[in-house]
Amino acid sequence: MKRLLVLCCCFAIAVAGCSKEKSADTAVGVKEKSVAPEISVISLDNQQLTLASLKGKVVLLNFWATWCPPCREEIPYMMKLNSSMVGKPFKMVCVSVDEGGKKAVEDFFKNSGHSLPAYVDPSGQAARSYGITGVPETFVIDKNGIVVKRVIGGLNWNSPEVISFIEGLMK
Repeated sequence: MKRLLVLCCCFAIAVAGCSKEKSADTAVGVKEKSVAPEISVISLDNQQLTLASLKGKVVLLNFWATWCPPCREEIPYMMKLNSSMVGKPFKMVCVSVDEGGKKAVEDFFKNSGHSLPAYVDPSGQAARSYGITGVPETFVIDKNGIVVKRVIGGLNWNSPEVISFIEGLMK
């Protein structure tokens, strides 16, 4: 009985840590209409990326994890959005918060057949800089480096409304 209670508690904690009940207005961390904090993350092919290097582009900065069901659900939509933005001033930056780091992400992509412009943040500094409250959590940053939208939880990133919003930021 004690073992069942412990398992139930662990499951509840895992689900709560992945899903969000707070709105972007009440959550802690980076607020909409504020300057996006500078970050430095590492791609799966060991290339460093800084937010400053993306000035002039609309950036979709997504914090995610391979073990998170809502993260997994939004990946196909993100893949479609990223494909539709090829050749436009847009950059998707998907930062994994997996404790397993690069290997966990590579194994996930290999097993799932999915692919995203994924980065790791070994020190956890990027996630701390943005004050994320869980995963997925996404920040849309305009070409001037201002956070224009904070999305807590999963989203259909390929919807016509989202595409129109992002393309509007490119003008």
